[in-house]
Amino acid sequence: MSFYRTMYCIVQYKTHNLVKKLKKYMRSILITCLLLAAGSTITMAQCDKKVSFSSSKTQHLDESGGLKQADDEQTVVEFNKTDISVSINHDGQDEKMTGSVKSYVCDWTVPFKTGKTTMNVTLKKDDGDSRDFTLTIEGKDGAITLLAENKDHPDDKIKLESVKFEEKNQ
Repeated sequence: MSFYRTMYCIVQYKTHNLVKKLKKYMRSILITCLLLAAGSTITMAQCDKKVSFSSSKTQHLDESGGLKQADDEQTVVEFNKTDISVSINHDGQDEKMTGSVKSYVCDWTVPFKTGKTTMNVTLKKDDGDSRDFTLTIEGKDGAITLLAENKDHPDDKIKLESVKFEEKNQ
């Protein structure tokens, strides 16, 4: 009888130690999951909002990314998942384009600082002229840039460097 009692005590002891270890690891796993969920909520908060991107300089690039021309002009791009507007002020003349967002991919690890948004949009001018663009906003190494590419004009990419990139108050 003492052999079974000894075995029972050993099993109880090992089970108790195992439960203590599992509790320790489960606590760490739970805290990690909560932090990840909070981080995703913060990141998605930017992606679900109306956003404003402002720039004071427009660079026109060729197909290989070489600078063709640079213009000092105020550009404001406001967008959400469905709509976009672009306002350009060049030498006192205003130009406005509006349009719709056809596809939208948003992934920011640090909201408004580190990440990327890619959109396929159709922009229309007031005169009815419309063009399709792929817009890529990327935050990396403390700089936020917007690159606009039109597949019909691959030799004229438009690059804007952000002066301000933030949530737009409605």
